[in-house]
Amino acid sequence: MKPEKPARRKAAEKTSHTPKSIDEYLAGVPEPARSALNKIRATIRSVVPPEASEVISYRIPAFKYKGMLVWFGAFSDHCSLFPGAGIIEAFKDELKRYPIAKGTIQFPLDKPLPVTLLKKIVKARVAANEAKKPR
Repeated sequence: MKPEKPARRKAAEKTSHTPKSIDEYLAGVPEPARSALNKIRATIRSVVPPEASEVISYRIPAFKYKGMLVWFGAFSDHCSLFPGAGIIEAFKDELKRYPIAKGTIQFPLDKPLPVTLLKKIVKARVAANEAKKPR
C-alpha cells in the first residue's frame, strides 16, 4: 500500500501573517527599509486626492483611488513601487537608473529616493484612473 501524500495547503491557509494596515506592515519591516517606505508613503499621500485610501492588497501596502493606484513594499536590498506596466513604459527614460520589470520599479536602499519622480508617477496614475470610464 502506498503512503498517503501530505495534504496540499490552499493559498488562504498560508502561515505567514497578513498585515491589516500599512502601519502594521511597516512595524514588521526592519530599517533602513522602513524609513524608505515611510518616505514613499508620505510622498504618495502628498499628491493623491484626499479621498484616496490606504489598503493592504496582495499582502503589501497600496493606495486606492477610483481603482488601485500603486503598491509598494520592502525587500532585502530595495524597496519596490508597483505602478503598472503602462506607467513604467511612459516613464522609461526617467527610470533608466533603476532596475525595472514589467510593472515594478526597484529603489536601492543605499541611494536617495527620487521623490520628484515618485510624485510624477503617482500623479500620472491618478490621472489614468480619473480618465477611466465607470463600469
